[in-house]
Amino acid sequence: MSKKKVDFHDFEGLLDKAYEELPENVKHHTSRFEVPAAVVTIEGNKTIIENFRDIAEAMNRDPNHLLKFILREVATAGTLEGRRVVLQGRFTPYLIANKMKKYLKDYVICPVCGSPDTKIIKKGRFHFLKCEACGAETPIAHL
Repeated sequence: MSKKKVDFHDFEGLLDKAYEELPENVKHHTSRFEVPAAVVTIEGNKTIIENFRDIAEAMNRDPNHLLKFILREVATAGTLEGRRVVLQGRFTPYLIANKMKKYLKDYVICPVCGSPDTKIIKKGRFHFLKCEACGAETPIAHL
């Protein structure tokens, strides 16, 4: 049995070609994906997430979609007021942070390649998480 030599120049050419095929928003993604930590304050019997809209924008998601998820997860009512959210009830910053992480896992991060460059699409009655990096479409629960 003879072993074939790998032509690394050809391999690098193939890598260059694959890189050229990537969408522009993925190609020029130089910074790490970071979501700001939720700034949570409790006033009486209300919990306020001061930077809610900033968090939704960092995730590239509609603030109303994120709000609907949070409200279901903590089983309460709440409203979006400008850049912040007011929740009925007292919730710890730790609980809010865990719910944000769950949202990231379920509705933002691609389960195939781990990229945050995704969007939610609807096909018929079903919703999918479509990755703009690898092209994977993963079914997700509708809120």
